[in-house]
Amino acid sequence: MITDMTVGKPSRVLWKFCLPLLISVAFQQFYNIADSIIAGNFIADGENAIAAIGASYPVTMLFMAFAVGYNSGCSVICSNLFGSHKFGRLRTAIWTSVISSAVLSLILTVTGIVFSADIAQALNTPSEIFEDACAYLNIYVYGVPFLFLYNVCTGIFSALGDSRTPLYFLIGSSIANIILDILMITVFGMGVEGVAWATFIAQGCAAVLAFITLIRRIGRMETDGEAARIFSVELLGKIAAISIPSILQQSFVSVGNLFIQGIVNGYDSAAVIAGYSSAIKLNTFVVTCVSTMSNGMSSFTAQNVGAGNLKRISEGFRVSLVMSAFIAIPVTAVYLIFGENLIYMFMKEPDTAAVAVGCNFLNIVAPFYFSVTAKLNCDAVLKGAGAVKYFVITTFTDLILRVILAFVFSDMFGVEGIWWCWPIGWVVSAALSVVFYAVGHWKRHITTV
Repeated sequence: MITDMTVGKPSRVLWKFCLPLLISVAFQQFYNIADSIIAGNFIADGENAIAAIGASYPVTMLFMAFAVGYNSGCSVICSNLFGSHKFGRLRTAIWTSVISSAVLSLILTVTGIVFSADIAQALNTPSEIFEDACAYLNIYVYGVPFLFLYNVCTGIFSALGDSRTPLYFLIGSSIANIILDILMITVFGMGVEGVAWATFIAQGCAAVLAFITLIRRIGRMETDGEAARIFSVELLGKIAAISIPSILQQSFVSVGNLFIQGIVNGYDSAAVIAGYSSAIKLNTFVVTCVSTMSNGMSSFTAQNVGAGNLKRISEGFRVSLVMSAFIAIPVTAVYLIFGENLIYMFMKEPDTAAVAVGCNFLNIVAPFYFSVTAKLNCDAVLKGAGAVKYFVITTFTDLILRVILAFVFSDMFGVEGIWWCWPIGWVVSAALSVVFYAVGHWKRHITTV
C-alpha cells in the first residue's frame, strides 16, 4: 500500500506508517536473538557456540552497515521523487538502486570470502571458538547479496509510504528462520554452521519475494509522462551523495564495534565473550527498534521536502520523538529489572560469570537509551533533508569517543570500563544532534532531486 505522507495529520500518518516498521524490525531482531538462544540451549557446548556467534557478530554488522547505509540513500532519493510526483524519474531511481546495490554486494561478498579468516584472527578470536566463528562468518558472507537486495527493496517500499509489505516478509522470514535453526541443530546436527545456513535460507527467500513484489509494484506505478530508464549515472550520483556518508556512518560504527570486540576477545574468556554477546544482542534490539522508527521519520521528511512543506517536518519530529520514547522507556525498565532472566535465556547451563558480565553491561547501558532516542530522531530529519554532514559528525563523535575510551577504560577499570563507553558516546553525540536540529542549519542544506 503506497502512502503519501505529505497530507493528513502527521501523528496519524506516522503511527500508521511506523508501527508496521516497528513490528517488522522486532521480528528481525527476535530471530537474531533466537539464533543465540537456540544455539546456547541445543548445541552441546552452548557457551562456546554463543561466543563463536558473538565473535562473528561485529563483522556481520559491518556488512549490514553497508546494506543499511545504501538503503538510506535509495530511500531518501525515492521518497523525494515520490513527494514531488516525478514518477518516471522515480522508476529510474528504483532500477538504478537495485543494479548498483547488486554490484556493490558482489564486491563485498568476494572480499568477505577472501578475508574472513584474517578478520577473525585480527579480532583475537580465542582458539577454542575460532573454527566455529570462521564457519559462521563464511556462510553469512554467501548471503550478502540477499541482504542487500532485501534492504534496498524495503527501503523503496518505505519511500513509497508502504511499511506493511516489509512486515509480511519479515514475519515469514523470522518464523522460517527459527524453525530452520531447530531443524539444522537438532535433526541434522550441524551446530553453529546450521544456525548460519538457517539465516541464509530464510533471508534469501525473503529477498527474492520482496524483489518480485517490487517489480510488480513498479509495473502498476503511475506515469507523469517522463520515460523511465534502466540506469541513470546522474541519479546514482545523487543516491551516492547520501549513501556514502550513511555507509561511512554505519560502517565506522561497526568498525568501532570490531575494535571493542577485539578488546573483549583479548580477555581470552568464553564467559566474558558469551556474557557480552548475549547483552549486546539485547542492546541491539532496542537501538535497532528506535532506529527503525526514526527511519520512518526520514521518509516522512524526504517526502515533505519534495513537496516543499518544511513546517510539517517539525510537527512530525515531535510525534516521532514521542513514538520512540514508547519503546525506549519500557525496554529500559525491563532490562534493569529482568536483565538476569534475559541473559539466562541464552544459556543451557548458565555460567554465573557470563551472566554477571551480561547483567553488568545492561545495568550500565540501559538507563541511557533516552539519549539514543533523541539522537536518532534528530539525525532522521537531517538525513531525510539531505543534510548528511551533520548526522555524520554526530555519529563519528560517538564512534571516536567509544573506541578511544574503550582502550583507556579497559586498562583503568577492566571489562566494566568498556561498558561505560556506550553512555558517554551516546550523551555527547545526542547533544550535538539536538543542537544541529534546533539551530536549523539543515534547512539551508536541503537536497532535492
